Amino acid sequence: MTATGNDEAKQLYVLGHPVAHSKSPAMYNALYGYLTLPWTYGLMDIADASQAAEFLDAREFFSINITTPYKPLALEKADVKAASAQLAGGCNLLISFGEKLLAYNTDGEGCVAYLERAGVNFAGKRVAVCGTGPTSLAIYHAAAIAGAAEVLLLGRQVEKAKAQAQGYVRQLRKMAEASAGMPAAHDHHRSIADTYRDCSFKYGSYATSTKAISAADVIIDATPLGMHAGDPAPFDPALLSDGQFVMDVVYGHGEMALAKAAKERGCQFVNGAGMLVGQAVVTALILFDLSGVETELGFDGIFRLMADAGFPGQL
Repeated sequence: MTATGNDEAKQLYVLGHPVAHSKSPAMYNALYGYLTLPWTYGLMDIADASQAAEFLDAREFFSINITTPYKPLALEKADVKAASAQLAGGCNLLISFGEKLLAYNTDGEGCVAYLERAGVNFAGKRVAVCGTGPTSLAIYHAAAIAGAAEVLLLGRQVEKAKAQAQGYVRQLRKMAEASAGMPAAHDHHRSIADTYRDCSFKYGSYATSTKAISAADVIIDATPLGMHAGDPAPFDPALLSDGQFVMDVVYGHGEMALAKAAKERGCQFVNGAGMLVGQAVVTALILFDLSGVETELGFDGIFRLMADAGFPGQL
């Protein structure tokens, strides 16, 4: 299949450390190859923060997906910051567009889009998000936009969770006031103003929020736990029960403590593979829109193609 609207060669990367395990090159190159776009996607594994900053300053790329630990740095380098990046306090997508560096965060939208595909209806639900970094905040926001009645941000220290949640709400309030009357981006989701008005934003620690964890309909672990063998769950897994939907954004490291406990207790469980594909689809659609690329593939078509390339037979 051929896409129309752009025949200029472009270089794209995933930036972080470590990134050798990343499925992104396989997924993006499969999509660009299918559409016969002259775009090439590669790894940019940089361990030193100053060298990562130099790479960003050089702007010798069309776009970069950013992963740990450079999401806050990437946001600092941006000239224009989308609401998704501002609210998350970090970006996972930088685009060099004209003379400007544009920052987005597609983690939250990609996570929610995948979970909705998996059968989760966020409307009226209680959602607990583990972690206080940019990925967690992006998901916290996206779940609220998707219609959750309550979103709870959890961390090891209640003061950190409080600071992050309250900082997010202050930003959201400003955006709600500035965007009053603007519609939701998706038919079944809320507008920014409606999200601020209708969703209950909460915070807590794993130790002080045991009742809220037990009562949550959806639990999303957006911490780095699970990246290494032997990593524990972020909270006491005895709090889980039948009927809860549990997601760990980590993928590809075998069955870790949270996954094992969730399955044993009758929860529905998914890892982060689908979220990775979901945020990649959102990323690709942004890039196509800015580049004037037209394709008949919609979200579902791109998702299927990228999932088959990155996780054949798994999603």
